[in-house]
Amino acid sequence: MDSFQSFKLNAQLIRATEDAGFGEPTPIQQKAIPLALAGHDVLGIAPTGTGKTAAYLLPLMMKVKYAQGDDPRALILAPTRELILQIEETFKQLAVYTDLRPVSLYGGVGMKSQIEAVNAGVDVIIATPGRFMDVYLKGELITKQIKTLVLDEADKMMDMGFMPQIRRILEVIPVKRQNLLFSATMPEKVIRLSHEFLEFPETAEVSPQATAADTIDQVVFEVPNLKTKINFLRHLLQDPALERVLIFTRTKKVADNVYKFIDRKDLGSVRVIHSNKGQNSRINAMNQFKEGDLRILVSTDVSARGIDVSNVSHVINFEVPVVYEDYVHRIGRTGRALQAGIAITFANKAEMMHIPKIEALIREEIPVRKLPAEVEVTPTPKEEQIEIERAIDELKRKEDPSFKGAFHEKKERTFKKKDTRKKRRR
Repeated sequence: MDSFQSFKLNAQLIRATEDAGFGEPTPIQQKAIPLALAGHDVLGIAPTGTGKTAAYLLPLMMKVKYAQGDDPRALILAPTRELILQIEETFKQLAVYTDLRPVSLYGGVGMKSQIEAVNAGVDVIIATPGRFMDVYLKGELITKQIKTLVLDEADKMMDMGFMPQIRRILEVIPVKRQNLLFSATMPEKVIRLSHEFLEFPETAEVSPQATAADTIDQVVFEVPNLKTKINFLRHLLQDPALERVLIFTRTKKVADNVYKFIDRKDLGSVRVIHSNKGQNSRINAMNQFKEGDLRILVSTDVSARGIDVSNVSHVINFEVPVVYEDYVHRIGRTGRALQAGIAITFANKAEMMHIPKIEALIREEIPVRKLPAEVEVTPTPKEEQIEIERAIDELKRKEDPSFKGAFHEKKERTFKKKDTRKKRRR
């Protein structure tokens, strides 16, 4: 199928795809849209940035078609506010020539305005599971007309502990409905759990689970400590080729410190987002980044699945994620819409132990390169060295419960040396 006309969508949707600059349908769209239009339950698996959102929105909009009544007829669930806002933006883009009424429900803001929007009439609800149930339990949502359920980033919702809430939602929406599940990763446990609410699903999978898009060049640099990571980051950001950069950290503290450093050294316009930032601050930062008014966005994994910017030139993993699926979603913020992107990962000695496991997940080897000679490599402070060694011990203990730690290894080596000396004397 070389065009969206091949799907026999209505004229309004075809015109919207043309206005949005959609060319040839992506592989996941080619596989999933016909199945969804035919009324099947669909399990959609494809790398981040390959058009999954439109793959379920277009058939959903064909089913709902136009504004009707006051109650929702479709429900889209997603794990984070950022992803809800991204879905809403794409929905409005595709619904521009229709009178469809989407309403987004998410936490971090007051419920009053969201309830008013629902009461004004809604066709499609886009929500986080928690806020959906909050509004429902207030008696402000009538769910009996919901005939389509979409779970976007289903794996993340299950990892984040949303299953109890999802099960409660399944109890209050009609049993007879179409279900669509989409994600970049779909571990075995998620497939088992998905059996609870998918009936005879058709699988639309365009590449092995948890693979990175072919348009992303990946590289790892072994960087011994935090100060050297900062030096390397400064070196990279001095290159104008890094036009629009996403920097990911594991913790809010490190994200704030990286942001302050970039801002203080005047390395480019920069904002930081994480769960401690207010909703308006996060939305404004995201919009600035999308519109090109911001060169650098520093973030924790809170936004790894909620940023849909087609021309992010580089993703920098300042710290390696310990949830390996998050690596796929982080680097998936670049190389989107068939554009080239570069993903650079900084890893100290302990973090390097995660790399083979990430490679096993994505089924490809990530090249490891040496730091450029211009980057100053500083000695590792004693406290940081202890932290790194402790992290290594923990990882080894996970792999081998009988492992006693570096201290015991050192003690055993010392004992063996003494024993060898005694034998020689004899």
